[in-house]
Amino acid sequence: MTEATATRPARLPSLTALRFVAAFLVFAYHAHYLGAFRDATVQSKYSFITNSAGALGVSFFFVLSGFVLTWVASPTDTMGQFWRRRFFKIFPNHATVWLVVVALLVVSGTKIMAGPAVVNLFLVNSWVPNLNNLLFAVNGVTWSLSAEIVFYLLFPFLILGIVKIRAEHLWYWAAGVAAVSLSVPLLSKAFMPDSPAFPGYDQFSWPQMWFVYQFPLVRCLEFVVGILFARIVLSGKWVPRISLAPALLLVSALFVVSLWLPQFWVFAAPYSFPLGLLVSAFATSDIAGRQTVLTRRPMVWLGEISYAFFLIHLNVLNQAQAAFKGEWMGYGTYDPTSWNTPEAVLFLLGCLGVSIFLAWLLYRFVEVPVMRRWSRPRTRRPVPAVEPGEVSASASTA
Repeated sequence: MTEATATRPARLPSLTALRFVAAFLVFAYHAHYLGAFRDATVQSKYSFITNSAGALGVSFFFVLSGFVLTWVASPTDTMGQFWRRRFFKIFPNHATVWLVVVALLVVSGTKIMAGPAVVNLFLVNSWVPNLNNLLFAVNGVTWSLSAEIVFYLLFPFLILGIVKIRAEHLWYWAAGVAAVSLSVPLLSKAFMPDSPAFPGYDQFSWPQMWFVYQFPLVRCLEFVVGILFARIVLSGKWVPRISLAPALLLVSALFVVSLWLPQFWVFAAPYSFPLGLLVSAFATSDIAGRQTVLTRRPMVWLGEISYAFFLIHLNVLNQAQAAFKGEWMGYGTYDPTSWNTPEAVLFLLGCLGVSIFLAWLLYRFVEVPVMRRWSRPRTRRPVPAVEPGEVSASASTA
């Protein structure tokens, strides 16, 4: 599918660990919707600090996905083999969680909205701007998987074009695609309808928000940035001066600045290029054999279960809080409980721990066996040639 241009190490442990960093950012963001802190000042500060975390985490996933898929792409791979691996990596975990949440909705007596449930099951819920597909999805976080499905469908075709870009032009392409991302909020305001409103916000409409945040072809820009940065590293065009420290500082500074940006600009636009720098810096650090906190086994293990964690965490947060009032979390609707600050911190840490444990179960008993059994076609063992007498002997002892 692509031409190898540099020696690629078998493992990039930091990039595996970064998947959990991205998932944790999304966890922290979703937790602010619970209003778990009884102290209004503490809750306000927590919401302010985590306001950009979810968008940064999702953008992190998309850039990282483009980078890693390009890194591991093989010239002997076929489209069918690629799509097969992606299907068995994504769908069985998703379908398992979907069925569990449907069961919880049934037990709670919540009326399931069939349309959003079905499009959620098939991971096409972000393909059209239907608000019900977000509000009444069985597992709302999977809108981003719906976008990833489009990335996977396009990847074999994108990489064919991107490998033809001359190595000395790759930096310009990465900057250009990231600049197009920056223009998306302006395009949305100019061309998308001003109504209906998006619940909880009066600065933009639902179609405008969908175009900026959920529309797969728009979010594919971040995926393409990841592909381009992988090619920069593979082509030997990475700038060694961009080490981990400046890359981390840039992303951290961007996160702080984003806390004061208008909400419409926080969703996705600013992140792709700085995240591409950060992912590339970690990749080159791994290539050099440097040890960081992300190369340690606990962080790599968290990265390995991060997809399962991502699928589970929002339902754990909602269901755990609902249980304090003896309720079910049907579509996230229940009477919320709030606590004093130490208790709220313990509650959120407990939800984090439960999410990690359940993610490990899903990873260990669904993801790993499925990938081992079905992600690649079984190779047929050649039947050894035997003499007729040997066949008779074997048959007689069967």
